[in-house]
Amino acid sequence: MATLPGDSPVHVALRTSDVDEARAFCRKLYYGPLEVNPVGDASTFCFRGDVVMLGPITVGEISYGTDVHLAIGGLETSYHVLSPLSGTLRSRHRGAVVLADTTRAAVYRPVGDIDLDWPGDCRLLSVKVERAALERELDAALDQQIVSPLLLGESFDTAEGPGRTWAALVRLLHAELCAEDGLASQPRMAARWRDMVVSGLALTVEHPYGDEPAGLQGPRRPRTVKRTLDAMHAEPWRQFTAADLASIAGVGVRVLQESFRQHVGISPLAYLRRLRLDEVHNELSRSDPWQVSVSEVAYRWGFTHLGRFAGAYRARFGVAPSQTLRDRR
Repeated sequence: MATLPGDSPVHVALRTSDVDEARAFCRKLYYGPLEVNPVGDASTFCFRGDVVMLGPITVGEISYGTDVHLAIGGLETSYHVLSPLSGTLRSRHRGAVVLADTTRAAVYRPVGDIDLDWPGDCRLLSVKVERAALERELDAALDQQIVSPLLLGESFDTAEGPGRTWAALVRLLHAELCAEDGLASQPRMAARWRDMVVSGLALTVEHPYGDEPAGLQGPRRPRTVKRTLDAMHAEPWRQFTAADLASIAGVGVRVLQESFRQHVGISPLAYLRRLRLDEVHNELSRSDPWQVSVSEVAYRWGFTHLGRFAGAYRARFGVAPSQTLRDRR
């Protein structure tokens, strides 16, 4: 099998106390619209960056030595994961606030700006995955067409389960590529590791096609489940009942609920509520707060009880829906 140019890893490192030099380094390797501003003791600013680029992924171990604030423009071309090795990072993205630490990674979609409060004691792995690579991988694991950009969860657990395995894989790959004398430095091996990082992320991160990651139930879903999912995605605002969905699937309510539990991870109505919440979040995130209200958006997507809606929204996104809309001002 021939190797491609992107199969050969590239390692770049920088140690500097110059803020402008650190900013330029991060802009070149990650994103152009990126600002780094020390908010702690500037005399202790000591940027350390060890970054390896391998085809569609970029993995870097990054620290700043003092408290900094980062503002990153819309990612557009990539998905991103920040997984702290020490300390706690506070991130804000599309109205959701995540505290990432050694047990939880933050996840970013290629839509909307990112705002980070990065303490001096926080050292982390910064993983960029090209948009097309992750979307192809998740699309291959499902039997239905995905929506781009993916509606990913804002974080995942790295202390146990699939997230722990993925984080350990990324740490090992980064260490091996920085060492430059191990098997991972060989293009063919590097390509296999690269694919494992992308596919592992697709099987780990939360997505709207089920409460469990795609790889835990297997790629094929029964036609009854697929028909129900297609109906909900076609008309998420419709006031479906459990009986309505069972009729669409052509089975009884209990049979459909059990099929969803096995192949999606949650009940049909719980999936529908989550789909609606994501649609409301998307609309609030891009709407003019002077032109729309939370209540009209919620009603448009099928929520008729505003109190229950607000509680469910806060539980999913960590903020009130009104806060998401205000952030657009």
